[in-house]
Amino acid sequence: MVLSGLSGRSLRPWAVVGVAVVCLVAGVLALTHDPRPAHADPSAHADPSAHADPSALPHTTVEVSPSRCGRGWTTPVSGVQVFDLHNPTDGPAEVLLEDPRSQAVYGEVEDIGPGTTRELTVRLGRGAFAFKCVPDDADAVTGPTVRVTKGRSGPAAAPVTEHDLIPPALAYQKWVGTGLSEVVRLTTALRDAIDRGDLPAARTAWLPAHLEYERMGAAYDAFGDADRAVNGTDAGLPGGVHDQDFTGFHRVEYGLWHGESAAGLRAPAAALLKAVTALRDGWAQTRMDPAQLGLRAHEILENTVQFELTGRTDYGSGSNLATARANLDGTEQVLARLRSVLAGRYTGLSGLRSELDRAGRTLDAFRHGGAWTPLTGLTHRQREHVDAVLDDLVERLASVATLCDPRRTV
Repeated sequence: MVLSGLSGRSLRPWAVVGVAVVCLVAGVLALTHDPRPAHADPSAHADPSAHADPSALPHTTVEVSPSRCGRGWTTPVSGVQVFDLHNPTDGPAEVLLEDPRSQAVYGEVEDIGPGTTRELTVRLGRGAFAFKCVPDDADAVTGPTVRVTKGRSGPAAAPVTEHDLIPPALAYQKWVGTGLSEVVRLTTALRDAIDRGDLPAARTAWLPAHLEYERMGAAYDAFGDADRAVNGTDAGLPGGVHDQDFTGFHRVEYGLWHGESAAGLRAPAAALLKAVTALRDGWAQTRMDPAQLGLRAHEILENTVQFELTGRTDYGSGSNLATARANLDGTEQVLARLRSVLAGRYTGLSGLRSELDRAGRTLDAFRHGGAWTPLTGLTHRQREHVDAVLDDLVERLASVATLCDPRRTV
């Protein structure tokens, strides 16, 4: 798996369509209007706000400045409706619609630019609501409480803070440390087979070493530049697969399945072992960002669909489906650490569990002992089925990324 474009984002990396931020909160789809398709939790399909035409709904203009947060909402109505959130200030703002007592969030829009208006579509019923305005450089301000007297609201979720995510992140980081030791052990076996000139044994040893590394996808950002040395591709390299900067598992894979001699592979294998050993030895001093853990649960399989199911990372071994299975295993490891955070917040958790099992069965059907069917060996219908199952899972995991994105509460 190759994670790309995960750092340096100016927007929170939730489900993003162009410049429209899609807020998936426990099955309610609160979105800025954009006609293009969005990643959506399938459980949102029962919510009318997920498909309502904003132009046919009641609109209320609400100001989101710190001094007049929530002003303009004076005639509350129930049902699906649109709030036109106007920012008259000279700085960007984030806005949440929440229960002022519990702070459970019904909808959110980020990065409302100065002088601009963005739409928030939600379904509201009996209860109390208030807008919270969160300027970039000032304290959060909660507007007036508004009460709706009838109807049923869409789902809401309690906000997650960075403090909530620290224990899961520490537990995951400890698991990665154990996994890195196993990667070093398996990569040593790969290097040893190449050193003694036994290329069939090296081809056998390559896959388990690579898959063990692939299971740790949520840590790749913390690995930094070391990840490219271990698991990079030839993308962007002037010399392609023959470029001196093409290193790591895929460099060794290319040589093993394209007739390179053991003598030619000794240096790349030694460099790979050195790189994974350095990662293992330095991991105790590395600190993962807890705020990124939920995002990684989504990004791992999103990149699996983009790179593994398209064959873009196949350098001869034909092991993309095996890598996809390892990525699925890695996703489950992240979710296991986040379960306490998601329980009570994500109404689709049991459905997600079912879809994870379904994806596992789908991929395992192409494993035959220690061998895997290559992508080229799948029929068109089989390819479509695998794509559909993984695509559906990626959409469900977008809700995990959203719910686990820490929010400012003050």
